[in-house]
Amino acid sequence: QVQLVESGGGLVQAGGSLRLSCAASGSIFSMNAMGWFRQAPGKERELVARISTSGSTYYADSVKGRFTISRDNAKNTLFLQMNSLKAEDTAMYYCAARLGYGSGNWYADYWGQGTQVTVSS
Repeated sequence: QVQLVESGGGLVQAGGSLRLSCAASGSIFSMNAMGWFRQAPGKERELVARISTSGSTYYADSVKGRFTISRDNAKNTLFLQMNSLKAEDTAMYYCAARLGYGSGNWYADYWGQGTQVTVSS
């Protein structure tokens, strides 16, 4: 059974930082690309960052230079370091595994339950 469990969300002032973590089942973590998505109220879910099994990364333009995705393969854990947070970063953040791209959208086969990030301006 695949399990993805996020932690690290919370309330932070604009300009502050948060670090999200995602503990994953061993098999799904080591064999697949992992990523972070987010969804704000009234908006579509969007890919924030993606990391391959080899460590290559992809970032949405809106977070480039501010967010860093990383993975600890020994601990089956995915991270998202978020710096210089803005009010528009407020959303539910989801850890995801086995990412793919089709019909103009990123998708994932496995999802965590989400962790809320709220940035006050």
